[in-house]
Order: sequence, then C-alpha cells, then structure tokens
Amino acid sequence: MKFTFYGHSCFVVETGGKKLLFDPFINGNELAAGVVDADNIEADYILVSHGHGDHVADLVSIAQRTGALVIGAYEVVGWAEKNGINNVHPMNFGSAHFPFGKLHFLPAAHSSTMPDGTYGGNPGGFLVHGAEGNFYYSGDTCLTMDMQLLPRYAKLDFAILPIGGNFTMDADDAVIASEFIQCNKIIGVHFDTFGYIKIDHELVKEKFNTAGKELILLGIGESIEL
Repeated sequence: MKFTFYGHSCFVVETGGKKLLFDPFINGNELAAGVVDADNIEADYILVSHGHGDHVADLVSIAQRTGALVIGAYEVVGWAEKNGINNVHPMNFGSAHFPFGKLHFLPAAHSSTMPDGTYGGNPGGFLVHGAEGNFYYSGDTCLTMDMQLLPRYAKLDFAILPIGGNFTMDADDAVIASEFIQCNKIIGVHFDTFGYIKIDHELVKEKFNTAGKELILLGIGESIEL
C-alpha cells in the first residue's frame, strides 16, 4: 500500500489498484499552499470522517472533477448531494462492501457541522479491510474505550491517528490508542496546521518510541510504502 500525505488530515491510500482519498482539505491550509495542488489530486473514492471545513473544503471540487464515490455519514453525503455530487454512498456506524474491500464506519468522539452550518451527523473513523492489508483512520477524536474493539475486527498493518491535541487526542493519548488497537505503526495527522495544535516532532516521536511504537510524521506531499 502507498500512503501520500497532503497535510492536516488529508491523505491518499493506494490499495488494490484504487485510490482512497480521506478528508480533502488543501485550499485553506496555509502549510499546503504551493506544495500541493488540489486540482492534481486523483481519487476513486473520497472518504469523509465528519463535516468540519478542515475535512471537506475540497470535497466538492475533487469529487466533481474525478467522479469519485463519496462515502461518509448520511448527513455529510446529503450535503455533498445538495452541492451537486451524485456519486455517493451514505453510511452510519456499521459496515459495507466496496471493490477495494470491506469498510467499517466506526464512532469518533468529536463534533460535526457542515460549512453552511447544517448538522453533519455523527463523526466517525474508517477501518479498511483490503486485499493488500488492513488500516484504521480514527478521524478527529479523543481517546475512547471503543477503540479496544478494533482487534476483534482486524489485525492492523498501520493506523492513522490525530496527535495535535486541543481538538483531538494528543500524542500521549494516541500512544494509549495504539495500545488499544494493538498497532505498532502509527501515522500522525491533525498537527501543526493551526497554532492550537503545533507539536514538538522529536518529543512526540520519542513518546511512541518509549512505548515500543513507531510514529511516522510525513512532510506535506510526501509518500511512503507500507
């Protein structure tokens, strides 16, 4: 599997010959300006964890250009439809099957409001069971006991967790989350974008290292094979 980071909580995972784009937020992210062009991002699927603007800013434009299937909470998908997107698959907490594999939409403890102020439904995260491996993206969330269910669903090859604190888990809680989900390879997201969530990269890496875990922090536009 190939993972490409586009900043904040936006990334693409290439698996089974398909490109899965998560939480598209390029325009409006000052750190991505001049580094990533949203008009050049390709996707077969767009998975949206919740409705906040820093997760859906480029959803409509990328979905219109690529024709990607938009997957997310019923209310998020409804908002996309109102904005001209017809290729959609609404979910609530549960699972469904797609050409790339089985997908669980799982609870996150956060909030969800669309950019126009309408209700964004329940925030969540995604567990992807793919032919090339399994991975979990928690979405924006604090640490929750529900994460202990993940090992019952799948053995994870890697997981994507927020580490910036304030609005989500910080690094200390993300270490505990990695223990709950029984995953030693963690990709950090939702950090540095705003003043509230700036982190000390070496310090947070050391926290994971001390716990026997690997924390991967990618530069914007950087890719890694997993």
